[in-house]
Amino acid sequence: QVQLVESGGGLVQAGGSLRLSCAASSRTFSSFAMGWFRQSPSKAREFVASIRGSGGNTYYAASVKGRFTISRDNAKNTVYLQMNSLKPEDTAVYYCAAGADIGGYDLWGQGTQVIVSS
Repeated sequence: QVQLVESGGGLVQAGGSLRLSCAASSRTFSSFAMGWFRQSPSKAREFVASIRGSGGNTYYAASVKGRFTISRDNAKNTVYLQMNSLKPEDTAVYYCAAGADIGGYDLWGQGTQVIVSS
């Protein structure tokens, strides 16, 4: 069974940067579309960014576009989320997800906490 393991979360000041990683235990990683989502205590889980298996197409939520970058290294079975210019409202648990195509995610990681202090 494919497992997704996120890492890289932590505490950062507003304006700072973090890079999240999500490692997949799958030999067919390049066939998966990957996404990042986040959830804070007072909100429902929301979409952050996604990337197709080939890495050629990326998509972002309006709230993070221009600040966050999703990328993947299929040789390392890993997807990344580079987060710059972080804001307190980016505070959340960040989850990576995998699926056959964008929007069709059926595998989820356990999440990694990001806290942005003002």
